[in-house]
Amino acid sequence: MGRFVTVKRYAELSGYSEEAIRQKIKKGVWRLTQHVRKAPDGRLMINVEEIEKWIESYPEA
Repeated sequence: MGRFVTVKRYAELSGYSEEAIRQKIKKGVWRLTQHVRKAPDGRLMINVEEIEKWIESYPEA
């Protein structure tokens, strides 16, 4: 798996729905340029490494 994947591919890998991913982006939970990038063609690309850091930054429940 590469560093960047499409929203659709990340949904398949993570179990988050595409809508849940888009809501995290819209609400600013996942930040543009850090967690998400826009490709030159305008497509949103998820930075898998940064999302993993985000997940690991929260203590276990």
